[in-house]
Amino acid sequence: MSIWFADITPESLGQLPRGGFAERIGIRLTDIGPDYLRAALEVTPEVHQPYGVLHGGVSAALAETVGSVAANLCVDPERYLCLGQELNANHLRPVSSGRVIATARPFHIGHRSQVWGIEIRDARERLTFIARLTMAVVGRRGALSPP
Repeated sequence: MSIWFADITPESLGQLPRGGFAERIGIRLTDIGPDYLRAALEVTPEVHQPYGVLHGGVSAALAETVGSVAANLCVDPERYLCLGQELNANHLRPVSSGRVIATARPFHIGHRSQVWGIEIRDARERLTFIARLTMAVVGRRGALSPP
């Protein structure tokens, strides 16, 4: 059983709204399953911190991006918007090159909040970063409050 509000296929991920910081640093949505969403980022010098490894803020941005998109795919977009409230993160292993993959899975999908777990793994599938993202579910102006 799928957690998504509408039918989304891996092929249709490219049609989701894009732009801003996530696009600028190269975050791409890559895969969706019944209970997860994935995004990828190439680790290049443009996203390094001064010591030559992936910047922690970029890892956090990748986690928040995939979790935020996933949260918004779980609600009726004409009535609700999910906005980040809190991000708790741990950096576990440095990455200096290659691709990292972020996978978001829900811990809780409620009427007023959602909590997502995000794992980032390197090209060798080693866990490099974990995060817990709390999202607020808010009504759009003129829309009904959450059910």
